[in-house]
Amino acid sequence: MSKIDPEKQNTSGVLSAVRFDPDPQAGLTSEQASRRAAEGLVNTAVKAPSKTIAQIVKDNIFTYFNLIFAVLAALLIIAGSFKSLTFLPVVLANIAIGIIQEIRAKQVLDKLTVLNSPTALAVRDSEVCELPTDQLVLDDIVEFRAGSQICADAEVKSGEVFVNESLLTGESVEIRKLPGDALLSGSFVVSGTCRARLDKVGADSYASRLTLQAGKADRKERSEMIRVLGKIVGAAGIIIIPVGLALFAQQYWAGGRSFSESIVSMVAAVIGMIPEGLYLLTSVALAVSMIRLAMGRVMLHDMKSIETLARVDVLCVDKTGTITDTKMFVADMVSLDKRTDAEALISDFVAAQPFGNITNDALKARFTTPSGRQVLEVLPFSSAYKYSAVRFADGTYALGAPEFILHEDYAQWQQKVEEHSAKGYRVLLLAASECAGEGQEGMKRIEKATPLALILLENSIRENASKTFGYFAQQDVQIKVISGDSPVTVSRVAGQAGIAGAEKFVDARTLETEEQIADAAEKYTVFGRVTPDQKRSLIRALKAAGHTVGMTGDGVNDVLALKDADCSVAMASGCEAAVQVSQMVLLDSDFAAMPEAVAEGRRVVNNIQRSASLFLVKNIFSLIAALFSILFAMKYPLIPSQITLIAAFTIGVPGFFLALVPNHERIKGSFLKNVLVKALPAGLTDALMVIIFAQVGRSMGLPEADIATACTVLLAVIGFMILTYISWPLNAMRVCLIIGCAAGLTLAACILPDIFEMTPLTGKSLTLLLVFIVISIPVLFGLTKLVEHLANRKR
Repeated sequence: MSKIDPEKQNTSGVLSAVRFDPDPQAGLTSEQASRRAAEGLVNTAVKAPSKTIAQIVKDNIFTYFNLIFAVLAALLIIAGSFKSLTFLPVVLANIAIGIIQEIRAKQVLDKLTVLNSPTALAVRDSEVCELPTDQLVLDDIVEFRAGSQICADAEVKSGEVFVNESLLTGESVEIRKLPGDALLSGSFVVSGTCRARLDKVGADSYASRLTLQAGKADRKERSEMIRVLGKIVGAAGIIIIPVGLALFAQQYWAGGRSFSESIVSMVAAVIGMIPEGLYLLTSVALAVSMIRLAMGRVMLHDMKSIETLARVDVLCVDKTGTITDTKMFVADMVSLDKRTDAEALISDFVAAQPFGNITNDALKARFTTPSGRQVLEVLPFSSAYKYSAVRFADGTYALGAPEFILHEDYAQWQQKVEEHSAKGYRVLLLAASECAGEGQEGMKRIEKATPLALILLENSIRENASKTFGYFAQQDVQIKVISGDSPVTVSRVAGQAGIAGAEKFVDARTLETEEQIADAAEKYTVFGRVTPDQKRSLIRALKAAGHTVGMTGDGVNDVLALKDADCSVAMASGCEAAVQVSQMVLLDSDFAAMPEAVAEGRRVVNNIQRSASLFLVKNIFSLIAALFSILFAMKYPLIPSQITLIAAFTIGVPGFFLALVPNHERIKGSFLKNVLVKALPAGLTDALMVIIFAQVGRSMGLPEADIATACTVLLAVIGFMILTYISWPLNAMRVCLIIGCAAGLTLAACILPDIFEMTPLTGKSLTLLLVFIVISIPVLFGLTKLVEHLANRKR
């Protein structure tokens, strides 16, 4: 072991460290690794994977709207209107619920994160050990293989790999890395194996610096739902200040009302305009959804995936690991050259491969009699050229896809190969090959090949495959099977799994332009012999055609496509790069978990959509009523406690339960339009009925207390009509919810009339109220039809 650059300071400038240059076969000693850890030179993430409990409490208490509530409460106390403080218990309950649910979600997800944290093969004390990447230290020797994601900046010390840096640079080019070359964190190994010394770890690594410069941890932009809700809440936060001040000024100075009355009117209007429960409801619903998915062994890297998965209308899958089991076995070998001992040659070939994938594992399990040929050079398998090669002392041999090895000579063997492919076998060809030159670059270009044997591989179809794909067919989700195997083989297997349109297949080698790929993306169901770049192009073509595209994968050839999909799902048993780049991870590597995940996403989005409509009804009504009061010098018709009573039983409680009930309807249209189509007519009906009732009541000489009570009842009745409409179609649970909320509101008003300032109505007031309740039914129905008609015309 030699030391290099003594007293060299690491790039963070915090610590000085003596650098080590360990032997690639020995690695650091335990004592040296412990020293590195004590110095803080550990490969820790630049940002914590989740909030601390203190951050959760702080984020839920110190919010903009909680500040507004605190100011309103202080004004009411100054005005002496203590009865109007009934909104405070609701605010405190919202804060408590938000904290409890977020902490609960954190605890569940942190456990899953630890269980599924990325690992690396480190060499210490001359032994290879698997360690979490955040326990690696500066100068560790790490072994990288095909599918490995580079976890820290490193320098190759032995071996040879091809890496893809497109996740960092956007350029999809395989770059050859030899001893002395640098590996950038965030890139991934396409083929080969090497041992490298970690040169920059933690915050000093290239990927970490990019993350810090970007100033954000999320790899994807926020979902449409979260983005729309953020804009609604933000707009409300801006509007309430000038409207509240204007209303107070109009009531106090222009209207000549007392300070106390003016404050109460202003607070009632502002409370009605604050969507305080909407964001909480969304956070709770998403937290509960994450917990449910976690219990089903589905881990989320990105919150956006809950919504995007629910909106997916095209799901791209691979054959192996999705339709079939990951376990592969050799069904048969067909000799094509009687002069060659194919059994021994294949045994020598697979023994020369540096490490196993599922294909190599199947071959090694079957071919166990190597003859001991001398290995001169090995070309590991890559999805780009779809074969592996070994140069022995007696010649060079290739093993892989027949079409890619034989090139123009494939036509002579096509019928024989497709006879086996049509039975669902994956067919590999062993051939003696003449390459373009020496070295791995030369071995990548076969100029002439002589077929020696066909190897027939088989995966059994998953037991639940037909049921799973049947679910997606019922949900109008198209399945696209994208595989590197023969299109004939994949089509046969897809048909056995019950995938609709499995007979529509294409060989991706015939798709040479982006236009051809875009045309094929809509026309075909099965795509065979697909390269990683073509897989990515297919995803982009489907997205360009207006589809919301989901992608499942587990191999290194899936990484680029996973990154570009709207929703990416990886199998936990797959390669590290695929797992890390995906938004969702199926921890049991079972595609059968997908229907439940889709159903969960639909439940969340559909229910939040319903609940958001309820909340916006109150906001629309309060804004219109406040503006009308300002413009026409009218006393605001309600007081804060009455707003709280109505909001609690027609919005808060039903909205909370509606956000958590089963709802597997397909999501259609944009989130904002769907919410407004239901909320706008209801809010307009509320405002129209209450404003006219207040004006008519005053002209008839009704007391202000009667007007406020009658307006509260009128809003409650309209609120339950709206709740019924939004809850449609009704079922037993929803009927019980509506009846229960109506009973709760009635009991609260009757038992606590002083707190909610509900006074007995006179005969004149009651008669007028009944007339307006009857009128409100056709008004609500007519406005709803009008808004729906206008919305449909704009599509």
